[in-house]
Amino acid sequence: MSLVTLRVNGQSHEVDIEPGTPLLYVLRNDLNLSGPRFGCGLAQCGACTVIVDGVAIRSCVTPAASVSGEITTLEGLSRDGQLDPVQQAWIAEQVPQCGYCQNGQIMTARALLDSNPNPTDAEIREGMQGVLCRCMTYYRIQKAIKRASRETAAASFRDGDTPASEGAKA
Repeated sequence: MSLVTLRVNGQSHEVDIEPGTPLLYVLRNDLNLSGPRFGCGLAQCGACTVIVDGVAIRSCVTPAASVSGEITTLEGLSRDGQLDPVQQAWIAEQVPQCGYCQNGQIMTARALLDSNPNPTDAEIREGMQGVLCRCMTYYRIQKAIKRASRETAAASFRDGDTPASEGAKA
């Protein structure tokens, strides 16, 4: 056993774990975070996805001791009682059916939009391809991502930011 410090959703946590313990197990069992889910245990389905320093990773195969950056889970997306635009879009588009994959879908979508705020349909399909949905809500997922992209751009514009396309024309 060894002491490992993890920064999760803006807070530091010290846990005493075996070095090879998957991050998923620490998040769920030690920190009581239920967003990331155990799906396949092989990094194939995406249900366990979390964001580490802006990159979506599969926590079921990532040793917790190897993570040194800021970890964001589904619980950490909302700020000051406000849902993230991706979460809001998921509700507006009624994406979930069984809901099991939604953690992976939402976290992967958030990372996608952080790296590409205005993705095309093809870029969304490519960026989301590693997260499986047995209920086949892929079209609603794509629609929700486009909605979150628009809402984020509109909020930025309202807050006084210049859209990239207008800044390039200036």
